[in-house]
Amino acid sequence: MAGYKQKVISLTKRPGQTFGFYLRVEHNEEGHLVRCLEMGGPAELAGMKDGDRIIRVNGKFTDELSHSEVVDLVRNSGASVTFHILDGASYKEAKAQGVNDSIPSAKSANDEAKDAPKPKLCYLVKSTSGFGFSLRSVKGESGLFMTEVTPGGVADGAWVKDNDRVLEVNGENVEACTHEEVVDIVRLAGSSIMFLLANEETYRYYHNKSQKIEACSATTRYLPLEPRIISMTKGPDGYGFLLREGHFIREIDRGSPAERAGLKEMDKLVAVEDQEVESYSHEQVVDRIKLSGNKCCLLVVDKHTDQMYKQGKVSPFIFWKETKDLTSPPSYNEVISSPAAYLPLTLVPEDKEELKPKLCKMKKTTAGYGFRLNGVQGMYGQYIKEVVKDGAADKAGLVDEDIVVEVNGVNVEQSSHEEVVELIRDSGDSLEMLVAAMNVYDELKAEGVTITRQLLGEKSYVQVHNAESSKEARHHEETKPETPTKQERERVSSVSSHSSEDSIDEKF
Repeated sequence: MAGYKQKVISLTKRPGQTFGFYLRVEHNEEGHLVRCLEMGGPAELAGMKDGDRIIRVNGKFTDELSHSEVVDLVRNSGASVTFHILDGASYKEAKAQGVNDSIPSAKSANDEAKDAPKPKLCYLVKSTSGFGFSLRSVKGESGLFMTEVTPGGVADGAWVKDNDRVLEVNGENVEACTHEEVVDIVRLAGSSIMFLLANEETYRYYHNKSQKIEACSATTRYLPLEPRIISMTKGPDGYGFLLREGHFIREIDRGSPAERAGLKEMDKLVAVEDQEVESYSHEQVVDRIKLSGNKCCLLVVDKHTDQMYKQGKVSPFIFWKETKDLTSPPSYNEVISSPAAYLPLTLVPEDKEELKPKLCKMKKTTAGYGFRLNGVQGMYGQYIKEVVKDGAADKAGLVDEDIVVEVNGVNVEQSSHEEVVELIRDSGDSLEMLVAAMNVYDELKAEGVTITRQLLGEKSYVQVHNAESSKEARHHEETKPETPTKQERERVSSVSSHSSEDSIDEKF
């Protein structure tokens, strides 16, 4: 089949969406067939046709696999999958001639470059126990290394590892500095610090190619704060926001495309479409947005995210570039050379509930509310930990890792840990919290949905509970907050399956 023109199609589905086709095996038909394409679905829009044969899934040759094995490959791909496709006629002709496509081609130099290891940016906010690491150097050898990373400490939570090589501190290259000089730089950094680090493999890769390691080539996946990608479709009255000098977003109209997409007051604009605009004048940015037509994609940062990137002296635009690299279709050689991606499979019930937050109302008992509030001192973003079984919080519906959105009707997404703790303390003997499970919060934010009580519909709260029995009378406050780590969560939409004597099909 290598002599036949294959299509390489990469599909991405949104939460709750399918890929928009059925995968079938049929009596008297060879191969894994594409059937029942959903009109306007991802598969049809990408160019799949009824009767196409799937040759590879994420580089894995499928012709010798059973139907269930191919289904598993697609399911395990999560929200994105890459197919090699042959049209029905070409597939039948190739099979008749005995052409086999199971031998992968060698990687090109281009593909190898795409697989290059990356240095990492790590942002640390000091806790009452410090940063939780030491610095090590070897006499007579170049380089300074992380060591004695405290398990569960700030550095550990920021993905700093023992033996990571220190390249930059707050955007300043320290490779030529002495041990004492770097220690002084760290001490003078204050309560937060941004490192550019590389493990041994990454350092050797760049060293062997005589390339300097810079922050612009680093991964941002370990940073606690992320820029936001805002996709909007223009309404009758435009996008519904004003752009002020300094590229700041102001005066967002209620109910406008900008508000629905998640744009916030005083967000700073970093890029329009694929173009970084930091060096642009106000007029140039306005013209760039106008040239986008009826649809526009922006990269923005809030105040805290902007400060974090500025501390590392690196543009947030590297986040957009990295995100595009992860979601863009791979090259032909990359796909057919790489093994299938086996990611953790999270099955979603077929009757998937609508994404909603929870409004939890509780009365304080003699043991307090029975949960711990976690966050990073001086930064926003609070979540629930250590919910006491059968306590007031547990019976009101709070669970570990719930993200706190409101406390007694006040939105706290932009509030610091200390501010949220104060709100809870001031609530007296009753407390009302609007929270969302971490996966629900992430999906709603990814879709640009503002989380409010209006999403609850008729059910205004989970449960009101007046507990009478418990032991310790106190509300737990996190005394040594740690930087919450970002966890990768793969989701698979619900799947419908049907079978008969003549065919088996699976909907994606």
